Amino acid sequence: MKRAIIIGCLGQDGTLLYDLLKREDYVLVGLDKDFFRSDDGRYERTVDIMNGKEVFNLIDDFRPDEIYHLAAFHHSSEDGGLADDLRLFQKSSQINVESLLNILEAVRRLSSQARIFYAGSSHVFGNPECPIQDENTPFNPINIYGMTKATGIWACRYYRRRGVFASTGIMYNHESHLRTERFVSRKIIKGVIAIKNKKMAKLKIGNLQAEVDCGYAPDYVQAMVNILSLGAPDDFVVATGEKHSIQEFVKIAFGFLDLDWREYVEEDATIITKEQTRVLVGNSKKLYKATGWQPQVSFQEMIKKLIVMEMAEQGVSVGKK
Repeated sequence: MKRAIIIGCLGQDGTLLYDLLKREDYVLVGLDKDFFRSDDGRYERTVDIMNGKEVFNLIDDFRPDEIYHLAAFHHSSEDGGLADDLRLFQKSSQINVESLLNILEAVRRLSSQARIFYAGSSHVFGNPECPIQDENTPFNPINIYGMTKATGIWACRYYRRRGVFASTGIMYNHESHLRTERFVSRKIIKGVIAIKNKKMAKLKIGNLQAEVDCGYAPDYVQAMVNILSLGAPDDFVVATGEKHSIQEFVKIAFGFLDLDWREYVEEDATIITKEQTRVLVGNSKKLYKATGWQPQVSFQEMIKKLIVMEMAEQGVSVGKK
């Protein structure tokens, strides 16, 4: 029976991964901010991932086969100014890099056979010259999140050369019903349901023409598991290879509930959006060749699933023609 530690177990990916590994009969420890849960009754304490000694003790005691580092501190578009940038650099470095280093060093010192997965981000590419990115595309991050995620990937590469099984997934956008309302996908889903039930008149979106390579989060969590099943550690892009606009998302969502999106959706330039970058589209051929992984749920089917799950969560029904 395999044993795994999931760091960031309360986030979207951590929640989905925890459920996936439970179905595979793993013995699990889940860590998050001020949170700890374990299938093993011996471990009933919180662990500060910034405290090297606590991380070392957990790994030494639990002896995991796999460790998934999914915790992340993301740059917020609402933050600005030198003081905020300094805080963001410090916090992002702590969560995205320093906590990872504690894990990498603990595994190295213990000569552990534990395999580490680190969740990177397409933000490491910044504004690339190439329209489609793969594992050979140079890192050129332009925001704090991307800079620290790039450093995390470089740290994994360094420890890999020192004998640690440290793989990374360069993760492109992926959505599920677990997203919070600060994500435009959840905002659209909740909005279309509210409009269908006549609880909202209009949905305001910042930029309908914005495009993204976006997949279904459960597919991406499966990719993480596949990556750690390989015989050797490496870096892999995890993406659909397709780009879709926010307008496409809106059109599909409203169409699924028999509504004409043009009657209900308005663009609002005052809505704060992240710094504009080139559209990032990932090439996952390397991952496909190594593991056979490819997205199982299409963009259209993902949106339909999100609507159905949101309705179930709200306990509402909507009449369709």
